[in-house]
Amino acid sequence: MKQEKSCGCIVINEKNEILLVRHNKGHWGFPKGHIEKGETEVETAIREVKEETNIDVKVNEKFRYSENYITDNNSMKEVVYFLATNKNNQREAQQEEVSEVKWFNYEDAIKTITYDNSKEILRQLKKDLKDKSKCYK
Repeated sequence: MKQEKSCGCIVINEKNEILLVRHNKGHWGFPKGHIEKGETEVETAIREVKEETNIDVKVNEKFRYSENYITDNNSMKEVVYFLATNKNNQREAQQEEVSEVKWFNYEDAIKTITYDNSKEILRQLKKDLKDKSKCYK
């Protein structure tokens, strides 16, 4: 089975809102994309958020989450997400892949995210952020 890997970010702003993108295929999730040759996971995550949303981010590598699934073309895909904060708010959807970029409060984000594995990552992040030993700075 072919292997694929993508990276992205769970971006949270100063109001504790979560950035979600609606992909042109209709599903909602976190911005992400494929690793390019020579890139690290973090470099890919930062680049992909910028490409899909036009937002620059600061990544916190302490908060790393991953999900695995089989794609439409029968490949095993791993997606790695990092917690990030936005450095700007000049959001603009990348028309080739993304139809909408929007901030959501936690409850609305959970309702809006299409796939259960991504919802579970957001729930785990919320738990981790409450854990004082992993406090995000």
